[in-house]
Amino acid sequence: MWPIIRNIARTGLISEPPPEAELQWRTNAQWIESEMLRILGRALTIRHVDAGSCNGCELEIHALNNPYYNIEGLGMRFVASPRHADLLLVTGPVSRHMRVALERAYEAMPEPRLVVAVGDCGCTGGVFGESYASCGRVANVIPVDVAVPGCPPTPIDLLKGILAAVDRRMPSTISTRPGSL
Repeated sequence: MWPIIRNIARTGLISEPPPEAELQWRTNAQWIESEMLRILGRALTIRHVDAGSCNGCELEIHALNNPYYNIEGLGMRFVASPRHADLLLVTGPVSRHMRVALERAYEAMPEPRLVVAVGDCGCTGGVFGESYASCGRVANVIPVDVAVPGCPPTPIDLLKGILAAVDRRMPSTISTRPGSL
């Protein structure tokens, strides 16, 4: 045990530096929330569907709910039922077993339906592609409004993708503010 402790003391802490603060998101947080309420008339509700991913993207999605990113403070929240959702956030390549469940979740959503495909697997099928067990990318099963690539994408990229989906579908856009995100 002593050799291990000596090695730890000799090596010291090895970790990556903390991410740089995204002050732009902090200063625009109230504006994003007011735009979301103006466009939708209420908070944006998101239903997440794991269609067969490795859970890397899920870890980044969970990070959106932590105090640092705090998407609930921006007027967005996750819901348990697609019947209450404005946006469907889909991760992973769609496995054959999840195809029907994903289609049902999409059909249960009220109009306008927004869909964001997350990660390389959701956007292109990733290393799994199309096979006997996989339908491939999400767009092969349901229409996708925005694809957020990355393996896994960062929480900021996820937030940008969600905002881009709302921006793309709604007549009054979020990006109309001068010098905005």
